[in-house]
Amino acid sequence: MARRSASILSRLLANPSSPLTAPSRSITYMPRPGDGAPRTVTLIPGDGIGPLVTGAVEQVMEAMHAPVHFERYEVRGNMRKVPEEVIESVKRNKVCLKGGLATPVGGGVSSLNMQLRKELDIFASLVNCINVPGLVTRHENVDIVVIRENTEGEYSGLEHEVVPGVVESLKVITKFCSERIARYAFEYAYLNNRKKVTAVHKANIMKLADGLFLESCREVAKNYSGITYNEIIVDNCCMQLVAKPEQFDVMVTPNLYGNLIANTAAGIAGGTGVMPGGNVGAEHAIFEQGASAGNVGNDKIVEQKKANPVALLLSSAMMLRHLRFPTFADRLETAVKQVIQEGKCRTKDLGGDCTTQEVVDAVIAALE
Repeated sequence: MARRSASILSRLLANPSSPLTAPSRSITYMPRPGDGAPRTVTLIPGDGIGPLVTGAVEQVMEAMHAPVHFERYEVRGNMRKVPEEVIESVKRNKVCLKGGLATPVGGGVSSLNMQLRKELDIFASLVNCINVPGLVTRHENVDIVVIRENTEGEYSGLEHEVVPGVVESLKVITKFCSERIARYAFEYAYLNNRKKVTAVHKANIMKLADGLFLESCREVAKNYSGITYNEIIVDNCCMQLVAKPEQFDVMVTPNLYGNLIANTAAGIAGGTGVMPGGNVGAEHAIFEQGASAGNVGNDKIVEQKKANPVALLLSSAMMLRHLRFPTFADRLETAVKQVIQEGKCRTKDLGGDCTTQEVVDAVIAALE
């Protein structure tokens, strides 16, 4: 028997293509009947660079023959409210791809982004801040997922002038929303084989509001014994992020802190132009550039048509996985990362001088 086993082994080593060797392809994805049916996705190009980068996604999806059909609506950040037909479209399609919507600073209309999140109860924002192969950054081994509560906190929009010159802005924290975002963060960590969840807070000062958030996180953490749970004060968190970002894994935060941390972590990992993200609730999901900084761009970038489409292309790969089209998602992500790693075609924010269209053409060529 030993001589026979040795003989088989010698034949395998001499002929690597033997059927007894491990297959070159990973275990196949088995779709459910009907999973290949095309899905309709609501598309909001948005303001500034939005039409450029959403147009890039449309081109790449068409080149891939992805089973996605876009239902386009023109929405601008200076509108007083999101048109009802747009809300109905997202409710019907369940999924939306969105460019940046500009929000006036100071006076003016309220944020349409917040209107969408509240109207559709899209309570969780997720931004994946990770080193991209080929991009040189100050820190290595950065792979942080920032999960942020999307519907309350300082973004509740409850402000009023008490007397002339005195404005009161209410920060609302509820046990329901805090437990909900904590459960999502731990569930995400569990399903993605993540090892640690860090709650970010300022409970040393806001003892009731952030104290309630922490209390909720601690209660949820008891149900996930295999995941390490810790807490960090937000100002120390910012310092630790820029000094040793690789120590963080999944971070769960109230609304405002999450926005600041996600943009900081994105800048550390390679820039907001390459960080994907999305927003999800029980029924609906909106995918967009992960970090909000630069998602509208400026007039010069728009005129020169040199917006970086990478972040939204990677967010689209997240969307394809959400729609249960994993092979298309893998192809898209691989092609985008190949283009970045080769370094021949990059926009200005990544050290190059390419146009949006040149990056799109390079990604399509990589797909082929």
